[in-house]
Amino acid sequence: MKTKDVAKQYDLDRDEFESFLKMSNYRSQINNSLLGKTIDDGANIGAIVGDFKKYEERRAQEKANEEARLKKAADDKKAALASMLITSGFNFDGYTITKYSGYISGDDAISVDRGMTVFGPGTNIKDELMDSLVIIRRNALSELKEAAYALGCNAVIGVDFDYLTLDPQTANLSGGTTYQPYVFGVTANGNAVVIVKNE
Repeated sequence: MKTKDVAKQYDLDRDEFESFLKMSNYRSQINNSLLGKTIDDGANIGAIVGDFKKYEERRAQEKANEEARLKKAADDKKAALASMLITSGFNFDGYTITKYSGYISGDDAISVDRGMTVFGPGTNIKDELMDSLVIIRRNALSELKEAAYALGCNAVIGVDFDYLTLDPQTANLSGGTTYQPYVFGVTANGNAVVIVKNE
């Protein structure tokens, strides 16, 4: 009997069914021909289909377990990052530092149009930058926390910010200068540590 007919009769996914047959104990009962895969006439189709359905259930359960594990890991990480303490100082009141894991940093940058325009008012660079600074500082701190988490730490000390401004210019084909948007970057620096609450 053709595997495609079995799959159709029992409402099975043909590709999954044939993949199962290829790696199962039934592979010796499967024949390949120009017309497709067939199952030997003496094979117990009901048993094969039953085993395939058990295999599919097992796979579905394993997938569900893996998704649950990944969700729990993501939730645990989110909680750890939310509770991570950071300071520009070098200690936390009520806590003892038990491990220093080294210097880490987090970065972010934005580009701001120069504000030059032929028609109408241009971009207000100052306002655009001030609005964006809040966002890029927050993103840099998020990266800093991620770096600390990756080292198994739950706090960052000695946090400070470095700022970078780029004024890119390039020569164009007519021999003039093309002014690219301003680029403003920020780096959050600190030392990743493990802290424990004093009793």
